[in-house]
Amino acid sequence: MSSLVVNTNMQAIQAYNDLSRTDNAMSTAISQLSSGLQIQTAADNPAGYVISEALSFQSTGYQAAMSNAQDSTAMIQTAVGALNQITSILQTMDQLAVASANSATTDSTALSANEAEFTALQNQIDQIANSSSYGSTQLLNSSTAAYTVQVGAFGLSGPGGNSFQQISFSISAVTTGALLVNTSAVAVSGYASATSAIAAVQSALSYVDSVEANLGATQNELSALVANLTVGNQNLQAAYSGMVDVNMAQEMTTFSTDQILMQTGVAMLAQAQTSPSMILKLI
Repeated sequence: MSSLVVNTNMQAIQAYNDLSRTDNAMSTAISQLSSGLQIQTAADNPAGYVISEALSFQSTGYQAAMSNAQDSTAMIQTAVGALNQITSILQTMDQLAVASANSATTDSTALSANEAEFTALQNQIDQIANSSSYGSTQLLNSSTAAYTVQVGAFGLSGPGGNSFQQISFSISAVTTGALLVNTSAVAVSGYASATSAIAAVQSALSYVDSVEANLGATQNELSALVANLTVGNQNLQAAYSGMVDVNMAQEMTTFSTDQILMQTGVAMLAQAQTSPSMILKLI
């Protein structure tokens, strides 16, 4: 008989409380469906929010590290392309030196022609070495240019410290002066000088080959790091999505249920509010 009172309508209060809970659930469902996120603020899931922010931070670091490695790979490829041209030039210079070292059949006219071409090739090497750059960075005309690339998402405090977060490499100069085949050092204008030039040019070829080999090894290392970072970042994004993104199908089902409960709750609240009117039949 608790419904037959006027001052306190417990049925209406209970219906109102149920309706309020349903309204809050609908608001949450609408917010998640409209944003696609089940964690939007720390209030939604404090522990989940902290973990998701850490995952997002780490993923951003992975993306920056991948960009660093890819940019460094592009720089190395630029240097290697120029080194290939220098190698080709040195091979031609070696041919000229060998030809000029034949005193039996090479006359002064041929020697002069070979020397003119040899000098032009020396100038080409210097032109390539001094003009090859990546952005504003000169690549092939420094005595030894050292570079450090951040390829991890962490610093000194990260796993393994900087030894696993960074890699270093260098590119040696390949000007004719650095290769010891400049115009003041070698020539092919005579038999004796051409003989000396053969050894100098072949030594320069070996040196350029070693520079290319080191850069090739670094490029392979960077490519492997990019592949590893890509997989790692994909896994981080999948974990972040599983924690933060809302399951749209599941949430739509919940929202549909809440809509029905909202409609029935309003109807039942209206019915509960009319219960005290039955007292009038007792008068």
